Amino acid sequence: MTSNESQRFRYSEAPVWDWQRAYYEQKGLEAWTENQVPQYITSNPMIATAYAEMIFGFLQDLANKGQITETVTILELGAGVGRLAHQVLLKLIELKEFAGIELPPFRYVMTDLVAENVQGWREHPSMQSFIQQGIVDFARFDAVADTELKLVVAGTVIRPGDLKQPLLLIANYFFDSIPQELIYIGDGEIYECDLLVQSPDRRHDLEPAEMLKNMTLSYEYRRAPEYSADNYPYSELITLYKAELEDSHILFPAIGLSCLERLNKLSQSGYVLITADKGDHRLDNWKFAEPPEFVLHGSFSLTANYHAIQYVLEQQGAHTRFTTHHYKDLNVGCMLMVDEPIRYVNTRLAYHRFVERFGPDDFFSMKQWVDSRIESMELKHILPFWRLGGYDAEFLIHSATHISSLLPDASDEEMLDIQSGIHTMWSSYYVMEQQGGLAFLAGQLLYEMYMYEDAKRFLEISLVADPSNHTPAVLYDLAVCCYELELEEETLSYTHKVLALEPDHEEAGDLLRSFE
Repeated sequence: MTSNESQRFRYSEAPVWDWQRAYYEQKGLEAWTENQVPQYITSNPMIATAYAEMIFGFLQDLANKGQITETVTILELGAGVGRLAHQVLLKLIELKEFAGIELPPFRYVMTDLVAENVQGWREHPSMQSFIQQGIVDFARFDAVADTELKLVVAGTVIRPGDLKQPLLLIANYFFDSIPQELIYIGDGEIYECDLLVQSPDRRHDLEPAEMLKNMTLSYEYRRAPEYSADNYPYSELITLYKAELEDSHILFPAIGLSCLERLNKLSQSGYVLITADKGDHRLDNWKFAEPPEFVLHGSFSLTANYHAIQYVLEQQGAHTRFTTHHYKDLNVGCMLMVDEPIRYVNTRLAYHRFVERFGPDDFFSMKQWVDSRIESMELKHILPFWRLGGYDAEFLIHSATHISSLLPDASDEEMLDIQSGIHTMWSSYYVMEQQGGLAFLAGQLLYEMYMYEDAKRFLEISLVADPSNHTPAVLYDLAVCCYELELEEETLSYTHKVLALEPDHEEAGDLLRSFE
C-alpha cells in the first residue's frame, strides 16, 4: 500500500539515495555475504588477475621512469565484502615475486562509506598477513563530499597534494550506485527530470530494502538552461548531447566526476582509473534512451554513464580504453589521467591482453554457459575451465557433486590435478560464511581419491568452521583417514565419537573391534 501523495525531488536529491545509504549502513558486510548485492562478477579470481596485471604493468611503467622510491597508493572505492582486494593483492605479490624486478612499493587502501565495513576488513582473518606486511590499509570515504583519507592502520591522513606517485583507483559497481542527475534531451533542448516518489503508507516501520521495493516512481520535466551556460563545467559534453541525441534520458555522473576531481587533488601526478560496471561508453547506447530502470537487489543500481566520464577525462588529456567489442554483463575500462599517458606502455598492454582479448566479461558469459551444462562435462573439460578461472571456489562448490561422480573413472593425473587445484583454491580463499561447506566438499573429494592426509586436514577444518558437520558420516571418514595414516589414538577418538552419536554404526563398530 502506498500513499496517494507524491513528493517531487531533483533526481540526485531524492530519498531513494538516503534509503540506499541506510541499507548499506544497516546491513554492513552482510549485504554481500547474504547474496543480496551482486559481488561475484566483480570479485572473482579472473577479474582479480586482470586488475593485478594492469597494476603490475603500472608499477613497471613507473619503475621505467625511475620512480621507484615513493609508495604507490592503490585506492579501491566501495570495496564491498573485501574479496577483490584480497585476490588482487595475492596475485600482485605473486607477479612481483615471479618477476624479481625492482618496483616502487605499494599499499592497497580499501574504502567504503560505512564505518562498520571498514572495521570488518580491519579485523578479517584473511587481511592480517597483508596488514603485517604493511601493504593494506583502510579508510572511510564518502564519494559525495570527502576530500581526504584517514588511514586506519597507519593512523595518518592523506590530504590534497600529499601523494607524489600517481594514484591508482579501482571502482567496481561504484559509479552506478552513487547519486546522479537525470537529464532529458528533446528538440535540441535540455531538461532536468525530477523524480516523483510515492512512498509506502507505513514507511516509518519499513526497512530500507522494503522502502525501495515498495516505492512508486514517476518523472516530471523542467527546462534546465544552467546546463547550457558557458560557465557550466561540462558544457562541451552537453553541447554534444544536444547535437547528437533526441528523445533521450541521460544519467549524468556529476557527483562521480566531482569525486574523481577531488581524488585527483590527492596526488601531484594524476591518477589511473580501473573500473567495471554495468555502464555504456558508446554514445549510440544513449540515443532514445528510456527513463532508467532501478535494478533492486536489497539496494539498487543504475546504468553508469561511462561515455560522460570518458569524454570529460579525454578533454582533460587522459588516455582511455574500453573494449572494441560490445560487453554483455560488465564493461571494464582503464583511464590514464597522467602526464604523457601513452608512455604507460605496460599498463596499456596489460589491458589489451587481459581485458580486450579475453576479459572478465567474456569469462562470466562462458561460466554461465558452463554452469548450466556441468552435468554433461567430463574432467578433461572441467579441469581446464577451473584452471582458467583461477581455481575459483564458487566453481568447485557448483561442480563438486559431478566431479565426485566422475572420480571412479579418473586417471591418476586428473586426480593429482584436482588435489593441486584444491590446494591452490584454498591458499587464495577469502574467508566467508561458507568456509565450512567448502572445506567439507574439498575433504570429501580428497577422501574419495584416497588422499587421506589432505582429506583429514580439510574435514577437520570443516568441523571447526561448521558444527553441523559433526555427523557420524564425517566423523567416520575422519576415523578412516586416521586409520590409513596409522594414527591410532585419533582413529579411536573419532570412532568413539561416531558410536556416541550412532551406537549401531556397523563400520565404526568393526573398526573399533579391529584394535582389540
